[in-house]
Amino acid sequence: MRIIKLAVLFSAAFLISLALAGAESYGAGARSAASGPSRLGMVQFRVSCSTPARESFDTAVALLHSFQYEEAEKAFGGITRKDPHCAMAYWGLAMSLDEQLWDFPAPATLEKGHRDVEKAQELGGKTDRERQYIAAAAAFYQTNPQLSHVARYEAYSRAMAQLYARHPEDVNAGAFYALSLVALAQEGVDNLSNRKHAIAILDKLFAAHPDNPGVDHYLIHASDDPRLAAFGLAAARNYARLAPDSAHALHMPSHIFTRLGYWQDSIQSNLASAAAAREATASGRDDESTYQTHALTFLEYAYLQCGMDAQARHVIQEVMTVPGDNAHDLAEMQQLFEVTYDVETHDWNAAAALAVPAGDVFARDAEAIDWARTIGAARAGDVAGARQDFQRLQRVDGTMALEEKKRHLGADSGRIVAQMQAHAWLDFAEGRHDQAVQMMRAAAAKEGPYGVDVLGMPAEEMLGDLLMELREAQQALDAYQAGLKESPNRLDGLYGAARAAGLAGDKAAAKSYFAKLATSCSPAADRKPCREARVFLARSY
Repeated sequence: MRIIKLAVLFSAAFLISLALAGAESYGAGARSAASGPSRLGMVQFRVSCSTPARESFDTAVALLHSFQYEEAEKAFGGITRKDPHCAMAYWGLAMSLDEQLWDFPAPATLEKGHRDVEKAQELGGKTDRERQYIAAAAAFYQTNPQLSHVARYEAYSRAMAQLYARHPEDVNAGAFYALSLVALAQEGVDNLSNRKHAIAILDKLFAAHPDNPGVDHYLIHASDDPRLAAFGLAAARNYARLAPDSAHALHMPSHIFTRLGYWQDSIQSNLASAAAAREATASGRDDESTYQTHALTFLEYAYLQCGMDAQARHVIQEVMTVPGDNAHDLAEMQQLFEVTYDVETHDWNAAAALAVPAGDVFARDAEAIDWARTIGAARAGDVAGARQDFQRLQRVDGTMALEEKKRHLGADSGRIVAQMQAHAWLDFAEGRHDQAVQMMRAAAAKEGPYGVDVLGMPAEEMLGDLLMELREAQQALDAYQAGLKESPNRLDGLYGAARAAGLAGDKAAAKSYFAKLATSCSPAADRKPCREARVFLARSY
């Protein structure tokens, strides 16, 4: 399976044992709604190919809708063998090579996709609708090597808009068009407006076609933004029920659950997804090792937000047992899990002691580790160490900026915000308190228009932490409240708001935030803030 883009900063025997209770119950409802030999949702995609080809086409498109790209490519390849004259099968092969929202095709992959489109054009679509589908793929896979990522997606999106306008009855055309808008948003093109446009299309389709996996899936992706997450909740509740044979479908609802702070829902979603991915890899059906590690990143994060540190540590240990990947890559992934754990638990000594990245580590992985080391050292009082780690972070950042320029991409706002956060804590450690607050406020302002990464720590929340260190309780409370609007129910945000409110003399607000924290924490939570919330509430009544 090809690589999934994991969230910034991170991304099994134990997993399967946990999944037996949670994952089975999570997927059980799905089995009643999905039908057919593969439980991938209900897709009806009309094609003018032979009967054997038509019988397989719906499943192939369903796989495509759930981003099961390798399986989709195999399915469309099988259709070409059943019917070598089926032009739309070659369209499907080309579409399976473009992992929208994950990885842009490499030059060799673009060339391969172009050959598939040429074959589809040579065979010729038998209907106007088929010819438009093929033309849209051709717009993306055109041979001009100077075209940027954005230019290709814009050309494809325009073609899909025309297709859907001429064939509004085609739910799949509407879904694919909406996905193209999300792809543009993710490339930084009119992010919020393109997401809203996609949601408007998909909401109407969801009302009429709730069992189409593309509609559900793309509505979740369109809503995967702190300002829009509530629009994806109905689809999130439906998607895993609809397509339980897709590990990605089992995982995707957790993007919305994480945005809304529904931690127990996210835990169940990712237990089910990781177990399904593990089974697919172990059985040889597909290499879904990356799906499993991706689900585990969300699982660790959700455990940490519930105060379930012991369970989060188990997840970190189980990363090394993921089948289908090599020990070296898993060790690098495990270190990113350690980054998440140390930062979320405020174990600053451990964060400062994270191993310095080796020369072969991915740039984003190195950046995450240097970011955590800088903040950890700064907050642990190691000024010299923080300064050294920040200098290395800047070098990695410069390398990444150059690579993005080569790929015709704009600056990554999340990466810039992370560097500003580290800079602010270095300023704090070096005694430049006013500059530290100013830098962190700038980081929060920079983050504002784009939203925090789904597994990230809001800059407003970090601003609250900084202001609490400076004993500015009321300002800290304001910052925590702003962070909680963006990322509800984060443990650090709730705990910080409760403490800041208490120090500011707002007893009612302190009690309210401690009550929310106690509700959000698992009854078995072993984190200090959870215990403190329970003690505070016991004394208040």
